[in-house]
Amino acid sequence: MVRSMTGYGHAQRNVRGKDITVEIKSVNHKFFDFSVRTSRGYSFIEDKIRSFVKERISRGKVDVYVSIVNVDEAAADVVLNESLAAGYVAVLRQLGEKFGLADDISVSTVARYSDIFNVKKQTEDEDEVWAAVSEVLGEAVNGFIAMREAEGAKLYDDVVGRMNSILDTVQKIEERSPQTLEDYSARLRAKIEELKGDTAIDEQRLLTEIAIFADKIAVDEETVRLRSHFDQMLSMLDSGEAVGRKLDFIVQEMNREANTIGSKAQDAEIAHMVVEIKSEIEKIREQIQNIE
Repeated sequence: MVRSMTGYGHAQRNVRGKDITVEIKSVNHKFFDFSVRTSRGYSFIEDKIRSFVKERISRGKVDVYVSIVNVDEAAADVVLNESLAAGYVAVLRQLGEKFGLADDISVSTVARYSDIFNVKKQTEDEDEVWAAVSEVLGEAVNGFIAMREAEGAKLYDDVVGRMNSILDTVQKIEERSPQTLEDYSARLRAKIEELKGDTAIDEQRLLTEIAIFADKIAVDEETVRLRSHFDQMLSMLDSGEAVGRKLDFIVQEMNREANTIGSKAQDAEIAHMVVEIKSEIEKIREQIQNIE
């Protein structure tokens, strides 16, 4: 299935005492360009996140944000700095004695000095953290890919529709080409008769000139290659693989064939059809820039 390189995924869940939120989004990029941000203290899982995403996404500028909030009260220990607290109490009593103030020191009074408390985060098991994050990350990536596939289906329909339009025009060129040769032969014969008057026409010379012209305007090879390129493109689109860069190369080849047909065209009608083909090829090229 064709995938767009534009996508968004989001998932949020409480897993094993942790409130985990994952957001993933991407835009077009020639290669796989990845960046990740995690909550402070969890950078140790960033490489795992990258590997996890890279297994399922091969192209695009991908940004991932992972928020991890511990809701388990046992996740941290609060330790009292007794010597510092004693120092505050002593200074407060000294202040009261010196200025004749009431000794109304209480726990709430001393607790206002937050530096007497040290919050020590308990050491977390990295494997357990990753197990929890990977569950939510998997949900976000699934949603992200689903959106890419939905956008990709639209791209597929548009590209195939334009391919069929080009093939219809190619068929018209193939049908028109013999008539172009007949028209040239008739004009050449009429011109020679006009110039020579009653003199007999050298049929062999005339046939030679017609053959030379036919070779110059023949576009059979180009139209056959164009059809071959379309077959390749359709096969790639149906392969289910990441084929964006390969498609870009095929489009270049298609454009080359169209230019050759245009340079050979000795007929205004065919020249006009070539312009239509090139216009559709350019629109296909723009669309496949969005394909993974």
